Amino acid sequence: MAIPEPDVTVGPDLFVRRRRSSAVREQAPVVAAVALGGAVGACARYGIELAWPAPSGGFPWATLLINVSGCALMGALMVAITELWVGHRLLRPLLGTGVLGGYTMFSTFASDVDTLAAAGQLARAVIYLLITPVLVLVATWTTAALTRRLIIRRTA
Repeated sequence: MAIPEPDVTVGPDLFVRRRRSSAVREQAPVVAAVALGGAVGACARYGIELAWPAPSGGFPWATLLINVSGCALMGALMVAITELWVGHRLLRPLLGTGVLGGYTMFSTFASDVDTLAAAGQLARAVIYLLITPVLVLVATWTTAALTRRLIIRRTA
């Protein structure tokens, strides 16, 4: 009976394991920043939704306001931290992905469209479906342009 040759793909590869644990250690602060920011943003969103609930079959104004304002803030933030000053490496994950990602709620937007359509409010659902992407893109572009313009005036 022949002894099988050892399979080099089986068993721990110490180099790969070290690389993996090093990557986890490097990314742990980023994950923590996103989680902390997400909790803050989600709490802000929840508070607005509690203060301004959408009536059954009514237009979801709070969700629209949250998504538009969150995207506007994202436009200003990205210009500020990429063109004005270089912040800490965790600033973008904390504020952008975390706070503003937790604050905006595009999953709720999709659910609201579905809820409106299911309630027989097809016209409202279609209007909401069409105006939200337009408004968030305009808000993002406008605040980015205004922030950029303010930076140029400030440095001139």
